[in-house]
Amino acid sequence: MGIFSRFQDIVNANITALLDRAEDPQKMIRMMIQEMQETLVEVRTASAKVIADRKSTERKLENLQKEAAEWESKAGMALSKGREDLARAALAEHATVAEMAQQTAEELEQINLHLDELNNEITLLQRKLDDAKAKQKSLVAREQSARSRLDMRRRFSREKLDDAFAKFDQYERRMDDLEAEVESYDLGSKDLASEIDDLARNDKVDKALAELKARMEKQNSGE
Repeated sequence: MGIFSRFQDIVNANITALLDRAEDPQKMIRMMIQEMQETLVEVRTASAKVIADRKSTERKLENLQKEAAEWESKAGMALSKGREDLARAALAEHATVAEMAQQTAEELEQINLHLDELNNEITLLQRKLDDAKAKQKSLVAREQSARSRLDMRRRFSREKLDDAFAKFDQYERRMDDLEAEVESYDLGSKDLASEIDDLARNDKVDKALAELKARMEKQNSGE
C-alpha cells in the first residue's frame, strides 16, 4: 500500500508534516511524487474517456434534436394536406424522439458535471505535485548546503590546528633563541654587572614564557 490510499489523501496531505516525521525525507518525497504522478495519469486517463463519452453524447443529442424537428415538420406538412391521421402519428414519433433527446440532454449534463469534477481533481493534483517537487528541490538544496558547510568546517578545523602547531613551533624557536642568548652570557667569568644583567634577562624569559602560556591557553579555550 502506498503513502496515499485514495485521491482525497493526496489533496488533504500535509507534505511538510509528513516529511518532518519521515526517517528519510528524500526517499519519502520521491515516493510522494511517484504516487502523485501515477494518480494524475489515472485521473487524466479517466478524464479523456469522459471527454470521448461527452462528444459521443453530444452527437447523439444533436441527431435526436434534428430527428424531433423533422417529425414535427412532417406532422405540420401532413396536417396541411388534410391528413390528420399522419400528423397524429408524426407527432407521436416526435414526442418519443423528444423524450429521448431530453434524457440524452440530462445524461450530457451529468457527463459535464463529472468532467468538471475530474478537471478540478487534476488541478488539485497538479498543484500538490508542484508543491512536492518544490519541497524536493528545497531538500536537495538544503542537503548540498549542509554538506558544503560541513566540509568547510572540517577544512577550517584542520587548517586551524595546523596553524596552531606552526605558531607553537615559532614560540618554541623564540624560546630557544632567548635561552641560547641567556646561556651565552653565562660563558666565562661574570662580574657583578653581568650577573645583574642576567637577572634582567631571566625576568625577560620568564615574562615571555608566561605570555606564551597565556596565549596558548586562550587559543585552546577558543577551540
